[in-house]
Amino acid sequence: MNEVKAKKHLGQHFLTDESIAGRIADTLSFEGYDITLEIGPGMGVLTKYVLEKPTTTYVIEIDSESVEYLNAHYPKLHGKIISKDFLKYNINETFEGKPFAIIGNFPYNISSQIVFKCLELRHQVPEFSGMFQKEVAERICEKKGTKAYGILSVLVQAFYDAEYLFTVPPDVFNPPPKVNSGVLRLRRKENFTLPCNEKLFFSVVKIGFQQRRKTLRNSLKSFGLSENLKEDSIFDLRPEQLSVEQFIELTQKIEANAV
Repeated sequence: MNEVKAKKHLGQHFLTDESIAGRIADTLSFEGYDITLEIGPGMGVLTKYVLEKPTTTYVIEIDSESVEYLNAHYPKLHGKIISKDFLKYNINETFEGKPFAIIGNFPYNISSQIVFKCLELRHQVPEFSGMFQKEVAERICEKKGTKAYGILSVLVQAFYDAEYLFTVPPDVFNPPPKVNSGVLRLRRKENFTLPCNEKLFFSVVKIGFQQRRKTLRNSLKSFGLSENLKEDSIFDLRPEQLSVEQFIELTQKIEANAV
């Protein structure tokens, strides 16, 4: 089977370096959960190393030819291959609310969406690690005050400790991408419940960064800010100037304003 041809439409680049696959598998602690889910395993280069770890490994794979290959070559996966689209599938049809870690060499074109889905599942996902386009991995781990700092940075770091681990060059993939890749690890914070309305927090962060050149006083007008609240100095700032903690504080102020 031509794996590249089979997955070309998914925007995926397949890792060919076994040592890097092993390093990615080693990024998880395998503590606090009994299940690991690999997203987009392809031909199982990473899978073989995850299967050696002390958890039950499931994989979710949308490509039927890859599913056939995995079934034929990885007997430990029998009954544990989910032939679905991770972004559309209700994973609890399989996991029934149990905690699980996520790992993978993620297709570039849906990697951010995978992270957002992880955030939706944060009550079940204590750990998440894998490979992204380098600039996306850096953006997720970025701190305030830079152009790269944005929606993904704030939302992920509100609930997880994000760590950029190492860079992977293009020549270890088939086909080689035009950019470097980066491996990151997310470990859920011990207290990952925010001291504010979490739905409102998501909205404040997203709307704030959608007009990132404006001050928050202008970009957050749709929240019906009172004249008194608009005088607060935090509204003089632009979104990239606020830390995660300041975004939580901002949400609290808007929430109190609405009462």
